[in-house]
Amino acid sequence: MAIKEFPETEPDRLNVVIVEDNRYMRESWQTIIDFERDMRVSAAFANCEAALQSREIAQADVIIMDIELPGMSGIEGVKEIKRRSAQSTIIMATVFEDDKNVFQSLQSGAIGYLTKKVSTSELLAAIRTAHNGGSPMSPAIARKVIESLQSQPARKNPESILSDREREVLEYLADGKSYAAMAKAMFLSVDGVGYHIRNIYEKLQVNSRAEAVSVGLRKRLIRLFR
Repeated sequence: MAIKEFPETEPDRLNVVIVEDNRYMRESWQTIIDFERDMRVSAAFANCEAALQSREIAQADVIIMDIELPGMSGIEGVKEIKRRSAQSTIIMATVFEDDKNVFQSLQSGAIGYLTKKVSTSELLAAIRTAHNGGSPMSPAIARKVIESLQSQPARKNPESILSDREREVLEYLADGKSYAAMAKAMFLSVDGVGYHIRNIYEKLQVNSRAEAVSVGLRKRLIRLFR
């Protein structure tokens, strides 16, 4: 069942969709987001089934998804959304901090992972970061990812053919930096940055910044082969 839907769109604001069965949490996030000038909640749902039947899910700039939902789980919901639209930007927001849920969410296509203890400012920053191409994570979750990377033996695989420069660009992509900002930081032209990004896309077999960052996380590229 859709909890909230707007028939009109506001092109100057980010459209955020919430999938969360806890009414208090859902309405709290909705109020926080709608108060901002640059974003709005275009729809909110209590389960994945209703969200997947809506037009808003395909039009969302950012989707905030719970994991433990009635019926289809959030992880399965992410898989289905990404199957329909690989460009979808999804942040998991949940009480779970265990390795299994964290990595299953990222492997399914989520671009970020927040705990429900997240503050108002952290939630809003995460939405903006995700929309700008970054991968927002709560500090405890980021630490788990780093520890997992550090625990893996460095081994050769097809992804290791990324050059040092390309891995540096991939990290900047994960931080949500613009082409101009990357060019300035790396002392390159904007065209030079574009050249490296095209090579990254080709090597990782992706077509967008969000996909490159997601693949980088899933394949444990970032910092693993330094």
